[in-house]
Amino acid sequence: MNEIKKKVLIIEDNADMRDNISEILELAGYEVITAKNGKEGVKLARSEHPDLIICDIMMPELDGYGVLSILSKDSHTAEIPFIFLTAKAEKQDMRKGMEMGADDYLTKPFTDTDLLNAIKARFEKFQRIKNIVQENNVSLENVQNFFDEAAMQMSIDKLTKGHKIITVPKKELLFREGKYPNALYFIVNGKVKAFRINEYGKEFIIDLYKPGDFVGYEALLEDTTYQFSASSLEVSEVCIIPKEQFFLLLNTNKDVSNTFIKLLSNGIKEKEERLMKMAYNSIRKRVAEALLFLIEKYKQSDDGVFYD
Repeated sequence: MNEIKKKVLIIEDNADMRDNISEILELAGYEVITAKNGKEGVKLARSEHPDLIICDIMMPELDGYGVLSILSKDSHTAEIPFIFLTAKAEKQDMRKGMEMGADDYLTKPFTDTDLLNAIKARFEKFQRIKNIVQENNVSLENVQNFFDEAAMQMSIDKLTKGHKIITVPKKELLFREGKYPNALYFIVNGKVKAFRINEYGKEFIIDLYKPGDFVGYEALLEDTTYQFSASSLEVSEVCIIPKEQFFLLLNTNKDVSNTFIKLLSNGIKEKEERLMKMAYNSIRKRVAEALLFLIEKYKQSDDGVFYD
């Protein structure tokens, strides 16, 4: 079975440069489409949805920064890896491109090897990040690898690689409803519940978390207070990712931000389905659904007993 070729879009106003890059990539086994200016490049990116974009910065009609800005705001093109081409080597130009979300930077003139290595490295790094955040493959090691991979891509020294792990006693709060968040919490070991207290002081559990789950990301993403409280159901180990580091990732690397948001959003559909069932199912069926949810959430131990 033939392997599907990766599609690369080249946006370059210099015809000789455009043809030369196309020839190199086609000989290397890539499918190539080309655009002679930024406006044409944006249209092709939206219609062809390439696997990677190589774009010159200095172009008529719409420059490379404008192309990246437009594509980054479109959900259909925001995830496409993006490599800038430029004849400029000043650090401020490189910094501007990376801050806007570019994944790499090639300074003209470059060799065939430079070009092919940059493309290969981009595909490999993108695949590693995807593998890290595959469903049911979330662990503390993978979370650490995820942030390390992000740090490596962004080349930002301020991004620390270590994350504080705390031991949370049983029934102790991680955070309280109405407070502003200052960190993202990752459950390493143990169990955590999310709950609200009604006007009569009665506790209502709205979600349960197990090892491999993130807690409190909704308030961070929405820049608002916590809409629920969270406390441990047993002695638990929790990894704390500072708010500043979390947003540094989201705001400086589009691959990381898109992938991480998808990771955090994996449970949204499940929660919506549970709410619908709670609203319309009979009491008996709601109880049965709740028991099945607990069984699925906190799997059976080796001796066949469920522990709380």
